Amino acid sequence: MAETQLRGKSVMAVARDVAEGFFTINPMVLKKFSPEGYKALHEQLRKLQTELRSQGFPQHDTVGIRNRNARLQRLHGAIIILEHSAKNQKIML
Repeated sequence: MAETQLRGKSVMAVARDVAEGFFTINPMVLKKFSPEGYKALHEQLRKLQTELRSQGFPQHDTVGIRNRNARLQRLHGAIIILEHSAKNQKIML
């Protein structure tokens, strides 16, 4: 099975770029994805979200807390957009 790519990057690299704020997920970007691509991206976004949540919480580091929360917020937003777009196209995730 060929791995789904976006702009020449693997799905995992795209998920990391979304978390870091270098790339945003929107319905126009998702039009190019096949149902398998939706599933692969959704899985990688969820996996990265779980990975970020499992890392230790920076207790006294306000910049670290802000960065961690921003990454989680970007991932959550991308997952919501992806799920909504998949629902409109009747793709089961």
